Amino acid sequence: MSEIKELNKTKELKEQLFFKPDHIQKFIGAEKQGEANHFSEGYKTFLSSCKTERECVDYIKSEAQKNGFREFDRDGKYKPGDKFYYANRNKAIVIGTIGQKNPEEGLSILASHIDSPRIDLKPRPIYEKSELCYFKTHYYGGIKKYQWTALPLAIHGKVVKKNGEELTLKIGELEDEPLFCITDLLPHLADDQMKRPFSKGIMGEELNLLVGSLPYLTDSGETSDSADLVKLNILKILNDKYGLVEQDMVTAEISLVPIFKARDVGFDRSLIGAYGQDDRVCAYASLMSHLKLDIPTYTALTVFADKEETGSEGNTGLESFFFEFFVEDLASKMGANFRKVLANSCCLSADVNAAFDPSWPDAFEKSNTAMLNHGAVVTKYTGSRGKSDTSDATAEFVYKITTILDENKVAWQPGMFGKVDTGGGGTVAKYIARLNVDVIDVGVPVLSMHAPYEITSKLDIYMLNQAFEAFLRRGK
Repeated sequence: MSEIKELNKTKELKEQLFFKPDHIQKFIGAEKQGEANHFSEGYKTFLSSCKTERECVDYIKSEAQKNGFREFDRDGKYKPGDKFYYANRNKAIVIGTIGQKNPEEGLSILASHIDSPRIDLKPRPIYEKSELCYFKTHYYGGIKKYQWTALPLAIHGKVVKKNGEELTLKIGELEDEPLFCITDLLPHLADDQMKRPFSKGIMGEELNLLVGSLPYLTDSGETSDSADLVKLNILKILNDKYGLVEQDMVTAEISLVPIFKARDVGFDRSLIGAYGQDDRVCAYASLMSHLKLDIPTYTALTVFADKEETGSEGNTGLESFFFEFFVEDLASKMGANFRKVLANSCCLSADVNAAFDPSWPDAFEKSNTAMLNHGAVVTKYTGSRGKSDTSDATAEFVYKITTILDENKVAWQPGMFGKVDTGGGGTVAKYIARLNVDVIDVGVPVLSMHAPYEITSKLDIYMLNQAFEAFLRRGK
């Protein structure tokens, strides 16, 4: 009996002192499981229809308007409960709800990004070689280039024609539309290619998009002896259907994205596979949590930024001043001191983290790596070797956020980007921290991050939404 008592005492002591993130099903029953599955259906629809930052902004703006949000008025006055949005060049957007407290007591900020790794076109993309027509490309963000070959791709983009007319392109998503691909060398002839270092198996200049093969025919049905007839035929098709000429490509923003629709993965349908889940999973969860707000205690701002995958540079990324200036405008309209507003604010940098992959265990330090189905990931710092290029949340703020999660029964886990001398990554947290705002990363774990097809857990996504709701309701 004494041995049994000692074992029980040891077990109780371990439960009291040890920290071990539990499988999320410990936190939710069958009813919540159904809610998670239902939430994922809307998320899949969002992923399948929003594959560029412009498309995300259009979606967010539309959903905000349906829920009573109105365009931000710099000359207007705002009171608790008022809802607004501010779109920056249709590539980034902020939505907000005025809270009960004076803004000088701080804001509740959610900050995600809506751009994802992809392939873009060069300014002069179209060329013909050996009677085939191609678009030349430049990849956007951190990708494994070989993953983008022999893959069905769609063209998405915005064109401003010579006459000033604006045109939105989306070609390849529908069954009756053509799609496009980047070819790869067959294994029978790839001995030299296979001897290259893995990182150079496919080079950037080899990511050429195949767009056609037939030459232009004269009215009599014959070809002439002039060069670039396949290129001419493709340009003729683009001109006939879209009114484009080659110069229009120079001013355009055109991207190549996988045509995949978001789908359930696994016999148990517990996972979601889709392109662009980094970071649209956090964008969707934060949007849905904000749309449900009534009148929060603290004024809530949810920002959806561009350019994170290339360093947040540019006037639609968070390294620019667009968000800072917006907060300053809002503070001035409410008679608040801008610096006090920021100094007392709290932010969840809503971004993903790496999920432990048992097929590649050597890349991870398992006890500090997030697991699928263990809830939202709280990432104290990102960066790389020596904690470089990152924000590092204070002990007080980590306690504050994790206490909110615990009190609201949100399953969460700590996470890092792989082993110390192996991993590394960045988020928008450091740009928010630069404003003297307390910030920490909260997201979900992702398998195959930055690949054309990423994997997430439905339960984690639902729990992330619960985390964001609890944060925006803080103080209630």
